Amino acid sequence: MWHIETRRKLDDRDFATVSALLHDAQKHDGFQPLSDHLLLDLEQRGGENFVAVLGYGETGVLDGYAQTSGANMSIAVELVIAPSERAWADELTSQLLRVVMEVVAADGGRRINWWVHHPDDHTDVVAEGAGFRLGRRLLQMRRSLPIGEPGTVDTRSFVIGRDEAEWLRVNNAAFRDHPEQGGWTIETLRRREAEPWFDPAGFRLHERDGKLAAFCWTKIHSDTEPPMGEIYVIAVDPAFHGHGLGKALTIAGLEHLAAKGLTTGMLHVDAGNTTAMSLYERLGFTVHHADHAYVADITSTT
Repeated sequence: MWHIETRRKLDDRDFATVSALLHDAQKHDGFQPLSDHLLLDLEQRGGENFVAVLGYGETGVLDGYAQTSGANMSIAVELVIAPSERAWADELTSQLLRVVMEVVAADGGRRINWWVHHPDDHTDVVAEGAGFRLGRRLLQMRRSLPIGEPGTVDTRSFVIGRDEAEWLRVNNAAFRDHPEQGGWTIETLRRREAEPWFDPAGFRLHERDGKLAAFCWTKIHSDTEPPMGEIYVIAVDPAFHGHGLGKALTIAGLEHLAAKGLTTGMLHVDAGNTTAMSLYERLGFTVHHADHAYVADITSTT
């Protein structure tokens, strides 16, 4: 029913076609259809372990799109179905995933995390039928701003060209076993620094004994209603655990966002991270929705 094509790099025509599909999906669903790291790869027309799988209908229109991206210890995949083809979403989703799994197997095999934004109960059925199992639940939590609780530590803005190496050290130590946030390189960070939303003033650093001890990197979503401020990445150097810096840096980030005039704060946390969830609940955050990562371990066919 669909003609499937794969690309390791996208040309300008492919990019425009995929961008139009993403725009239609976002307008229909009310949320961004691809996560940031996949969007960055898409904007670059490729990246590490990048594969684009395009599903064309009988009229030659792009009905579905899947994209893979390299992560710390796995391959992330996300897919988008055209709003006009949602009646056939299960079949097209399964076909796109099957092609992704074949490509990963031919490339030597690896774990795949298929991320689904705003899943429903039926998504579990589709995932199981495609050979995936539920792996992680990523919760989006929100609270109103300002927080009404004063900060307890001093922070400063990130300085481009000076702080990259030390930040990478702390980030990769804190997220050593994390499938997406761990294993960042200077190129990974530089790509985010080049994004229009990047603001060094919203990238708060806390230092102790001349070393970076913790950070809170914020991001402003101006295209949401209402506009939201996000705790984009937050971490404490493992050498400084036990000093209450997680709470202190969260408050510092929220204070910065409130000072920008934002009235809603947001963050993402793994549902299995009960310590972090407890902290955020004490700070007044509540769960808005969950995204799911479905997992499949692909063996090599080479």
